[in-house]
Amino acid sequence: MNKELFAALDSLEKEKGISKEVLFEALEVALVSAYKRNFQSASAVSVNIDRETGEIKVFSQLKVVEDVESDQQEVSLYEARVYDPHCQIGDTVEMDVTPKEFGRIAAQTAKQVVIQRIREAERELIFENFVDRTEEIITGLVRRFEQRNVIIDLGRTEAVLPVDEQIPYERYRQGERVKTYIVDVKKTTKGPQIIVSRTHTGFLKRLFEMEVPEIFEGIVEIKAAAREAGHRSKLAVFSNNNDIDPVGACVGPKGSRVQAISNELKGEKIDIIKWSEESEEYIANALSPAKVASVILGSDNKMATVVVPDSQLSLAIGKEGQNARLAAKITGWKIDISSETQFTEKSLSAIGLSDENAEELDERQEPFVDDSESTGADSSEIAVEVNEEDGPDNEVEEDSKAIAEPEEDPVTDD
Repeated sequence: MNKELFAALDSLEKEKGISKEVLFEALEVALVSAYKRNFQSASAVSVNIDRETGEIKVFSQLKVVEDVESDQQEVSLYEARVYDPHCQIGDTVEMDVTPKEFGRIAAQTAKQVVIQRIREAERELIFENFVDRTEEIITGLVRRFEQRNVIIDLGRTEAVLPVDEQIPYERYRQGERVKTYIVDVKKTTKGPQIIVSRTHTGFLKRLFEMEVPEIFEGIVEIKAAAREAGHRSKLAVFSNNNDIDPVGACVGPKGSRVQAISNELKGEKIDIIKWSEESEEYIANALSPAKVASVILGSDNKMATVVVPDSQLSLAIGKEGQNARLAAKITGWKIDISSETQFTEKSLSAIGLSDENAEELDERQEPFVDDSESTGADSSEIAVEVNEEDGPDNEVEEDSKAIAEPEEDPVTDD
């Protein structure tokens, strides 16, 4: 048994990286429990394994007394002096109590300890391997379903795809290969627990890194991303190289690159926009595919008023406000979207005028006659008189059709 034990410990030390001394110490602790369990010992017991020969000895600490009442806790003075000639009544001596049949028990215990240590070492290696791979994409096989969670086989271990990390309405089949994004790796009593996602914004960014060489090489940079998984996403990209079109690089020839990513995300629509240091331009780009007439930035509260042509209002807001909501997320600005007609009405209301006043004002303006040649007057110097008493002084309540606020800070790359 000793030769087999030493051979097993040597093998573990080489293959699993487990120190032989650590295994010896664990084995000694396990043998103490085995001795107490098999020989009903209640005394203080210690086990020593000789590191050279592998010989196992069990020692029990007993109190020296004249009359022994408990063999497990006491020893007579005569017997004690066999081990320690100088001991006296009341002293504690350490005596060898190794049973003859303890070798078989030790062999079984050693086997269990070694197996347990192998499992612990493998779990630790798996944890160390995956904890450094967070925020990466990994491919695995759908193994089984636990409640509504999907268990994915990664080879040496399994990952959990929780229901709230699954793309809405996406269905999975056993044996199907699926790409996921590692969100977190936790240590548990049953080993490492790997949590993966298909809805995380980082998953979208990593897919573009895999599909677009310019992003992987750093020529094109992803500045920000916003996503409503399964429906629509927005990606802001930028390139310091003026010869590279960052949007075109991500779209690919005939849209092949972005289409491949959209297919991986089960048809999710992806808007790729150009990032800009100018907030007005960035906000206008973020509302793509809608065309923007003007962007007016607030002074202190990061509130932007966006004016769009009347025909573009519904497109700018999007289905159930989705386009405006994603634009607010990716820019970090609150966005108030108005059509040109609405903005004009609000502007007139702000100065105490209504549409009727504007029409009346137009009627009172004198017709323009270009007589600059006869009078020598500059045609650009035309004065229009307005009777202030005619204009009503009541204000019209501000009509804001769509205000989108960033639900969370945009995902950006530092």
